[in-house]
Amino acid sequence: MIYLDNAATSPLTPKAMDAMTQVMTSHLANPSSIHAYGRKAAQQLRLDRQLVANLFQTDPNRIVFTSGGTESNNSAIKGYALRHQDKGKHIITSQIEHHAVLHVMAFLEQRFGFEVTYLKPQNGTITIQQVKEALREDTILVSLMYANNETGALLPISEIGNLLANHQAAFHVDAVQAVGKLKIAPQELGIDLLSASAHKFHGPKGVGILYQAPHILLDSLLHGGDQEEKRRASTENLIGIAGMAAALEEAYQNCDKNYHYIKELREHFFNALEGISYYSNSAEVFLPHIINIGFPGANNGILLTRLDLAGFAISTGSACTAGTVEPSHVLQAIYGEDSPRLQESIRISLSEFNTKEELSQLAQELRHILGD
Repeated sequence: MIYLDNAATSPLTPKAMDAMTQVMTSHLANPSSIHAYGRKAAQQLRLDRQLVANLFQTDPNRIVFTSGGTESNNSAIKGYALRHQDKGKHIITSQIEHHAVLHVMAFLEQRFGFEVTYLKPQNGTITIQQVKEALREDTILVSLMYANNETGALLPISEIGNLLANHQAAFHVDAVQAVGKLKIAPQELGIDLLSASAHKFHGPKGVGILYQAPHILLDSLLHGGDQEEKRRASTENLIGIAGMAAALEEAYQNCDKNYHYIKELREHFFNALEGISYYSNSAEVFLPHIINIGFPGANNGILLTRLDLAGFAISTGSACTAGTVEPSHVLQAIYGEDSPRLQESIRISLSEFNTKEELSQLAQELRHILGD
């Protein structure tokens, strides 16, 4: 089986597995316990938090460990909006966000009367001018993704951070697809809240990060114990956190090398498609890791089934919408609701574990299927 669905989840690295195994065998206690075993577990938690903070070029007290990207997004958006609704009830986001953002926005609109502006993509991305025009005095939050999970399009995060520097609105960034592929330092980019998920950068599933700037106050989603400096009740997933910290460190160390290698893989794949009719959606600035591609007249459901039978793991888009019959909301926003591309596009997502030979085999299989 050739795995080409890394945007859905990525395989664990040996380093991440080793870190998790060490914690499983050496740290049996709850980090909140005061006995020697508990203190040893708490020390491991501090070391991992410091490691993540160092990579983000920030202080450890700004790092909150969560159960993944969905919880981080929910905590940031709900937590900030409900805490600060006395300052205004207007939020800005985009039509191409992940459902872990869009469904939170719908909840705030329906249950609490917030007004949300959904920016429509231009050439697959969101422009600084769109954000500037949408800003109002009562805007309290701007929530935009760093990189789109279906197309790889990069948004102008640094420019938006600069724009909001003198505005009351906090800036939340869903960086789930970008962290580990790019070296991201939230403070340098003017980001107040940032979400990340370990399994997108070769860490374990079920653990994530919420970066929270010191001046940002949130209402808590979970109530109970005093973990995470009273910001997130629940016993910390020490095993998952150790694997995540190790994977993130490895990703940052190899970031530039991996980026250039994956860019070469992408170019190799498109060269291998010579003679095949296709279209590919990419903004001017994008992550090379995600290839959104369509073949005119080829139904993506049938195409993926045949590729699966041939040994290729590929998707039509976000794994979080798997099993639905609805077309991608991202592609609808880009192409329009009636475009045939909604039923033709597939997503190929790469990691440094993929090879040129694998992509040559994929191109050959596509040539075979499309030629039938």
